[in-house]
Amino acid sequence: MSRISGLLLLLLSLYACKTEQQPVQKKVQIAFIADVHLNDIFGKFQDNTYQGIKNPVTDEYANIRTMSSQLHSTRIFNENYFAFLEALNDILKRGIKQVVLPGDFSDDGQPVHVRGLKKILDDYSKKYGISFFVTTGNHDVVRPFSQEATKTDFLGKDGKEQIISSYKTNLAHEKELEPIITSDIKNWGYKETLNEMADFGFYPQKSYLYWETPFSSYGHEAYNFDKALAESVLEKRTYAIKNTNLSLPDASYLVEPIKGVWLLAIDANAYVPNEKLSGLLDDPHNFSGATIGYNNVLLYKNHLVEWVKKVSAEAKQKGKILIAFSHYPMVDFNDGATPEMKLLFAPNKMQLDRVPNEEVAQTFADAGIQIHFGGHMHINDTGVRTTAKGNTLFNIQTPSLAAYKPAYKILTINSNSEVEVETVVIGSVPKFNSLFPFYEEEYAHLQNIKSPNIWNKDILKAKDYEEFTQWHLKELVRLRFLPEDFPVAFLSSIVKLSGKDLLEINKNTSEVDAALSSNHLTIHDFETWTAFDMLFDFYRLKNADELAKPEIGANRLKQYQMVCEQLEKSGDERLVLWSKIVQKMMKGQPSNHFKINLKTNHIERINP
Repeated sequence: MSRISGLLLLLLSLYACKTEQQPVQKKVQIAFIADVHLNDIFGKFQDNTYQGIKNPVTDEYANIRTMSSQLHSTRIFNENYFAFLEALNDILKRGIKQVVLPGDFSDDGQPVHVRGLKKILDDYSKKYGISFFVTTGNHDVVRPFSQEATKTDFLGKDGKEQIISSYKTNLAHEKELEPIITSDIKNWGYKETLNEMADFGFYPQKSYLYWETPFSSYGHEAYNFDKALAESVLEKRTYAIKNTNLSLPDASYLVEPIKGVWLLAIDANAYVPNEKLSGLLDDPHNFSGATIGYNNVLLYKNHLVEWVKKVSAEAKQKGKILIAFSHYPMVDFNDGATPEMKLLFAPNKMQLDRVPNEEVAQTFADAGIQIHFGGHMHINDTGVRTTAKGNTLFNIQTPSLAAYKPAYKILTINSNSEVEVETVVIGSVPKFNSLFPFYEEEYAHLQNIKSPNIWNKDILKAKDYEEFTQWHLKELVRLRFLPEDFPVAFLSSIVKLSGKDLLEINKNTSEVDAALSSNHLTIHDFETWTAFDMLFDFYRLKNADELAKPEIGANRLKQYQMVCEQLEKSGDERLVLWSKIVQKMMKGQPSNHFKINLKTNHIERINP
């Protein structure tokens, strides 16, 4: 080969490498809305004329769940419908055209609700040109195959509970109202859910620059729409369940909606086979639910790890920026307090069984994921893990619009090496209180029957949706979390103490006086709050992280820090654990507004 021809080949090679590098457009923005849990409160059943109950103020019919059920659940069922529309309108005003829903877009995959969501997404797609990309959560595909279902806590006439079921239930004798029977309340499986939501990432579209699944036979260079469409059928997207003769669908996909940006949708629903199998290949009862997430992915869906490795390597080689999302967290979301929480509360409390093992973070960091958006926990949090190989994973937990604090995330891709993440709280929501007249009737009924677990009617005085979600959390703490999560003896020993009692627990007057003086506080400051306030604020921090701090206030947080320092010296193992947990919750990674340098793996808080 001559020197000239060799030089020519070198130049061509350099040009080819240069064209592979496809820097993203400036200021590409993607919105992430996790855990919408949409209940189509105005939806109509296809096989039953029942349309809910009439609003005594507006005369509008709605099919809603009871306030009591909302205040015993980690999610709001009804008002989040309006919050979702407001979030979409906010995204529209910002000019964002790419929206990701990382799972639990519906509430238990019920046909009436999935159809209602599709109608909303179609509307924003066709009118405003917004593209939606969704993945499955444990409430979208409760079991891998469709199954009959019942809800006993819809609100019926005269404030009573109404059963709505997909089959004739034997629970009828437990309620005052005749059950409503409709197939629209069953739980859809993969086949039905993906078919309804086909236009939102689950299947290739002609507008996509690239699309594949873990089972695709083609590569980026050989891509064309017809080939992708042929290989996208669900029957070709299945994996074998070890130690059984069963196989299940996998809804994972990779899509390039914008030149240079790859969105990696990981279906982390991992269904564990039961000990006794029915012998039927599509029996939903062969499997448990998928609430655990990535700990079971490593056991049952290891093919995803190999696929992620391949995709990450290709993204790096082609100069794409890879953004992964799934329903479940990849990193511990308790600010490092999980070991202490397991000791104080027990491993099966506080949803600690959902905390991913360290192996999960290490595995996916080394597989090449740097940025991952998760949901499932209804919390605002950022988790960072760096492996022995020097790979760093940033797990960004997206809050739910159906819980405190209601918010979504905006990812701004400034370049292939820098991204910015901002959290947007949806505080003011039109019509958020339009269902309150229904709850007035429910409350009157609960009073009439002398219900022992009646909720606090002050929630109906909430001035906006943000305050409504705070009331929801406060009642949830009172009615469910404290009785279920906290050890009885520990709770009873502190719940009625004042802040002053907690500060002086060691009876070291001189030390307390010195701490008060150095922090410019007085003992009176600690007399204005109780241990219950501290417990509630713990849950606020656990759920909202940095978003909760302005509401709690710097002064109160300083007081909690002082109390924790005293509790650590108390000699009471439970109080020591509690103090360590609270302190860690007050000192997490940036989670409100921050930027990440993908070359140096540095995260930096952006102050408001």
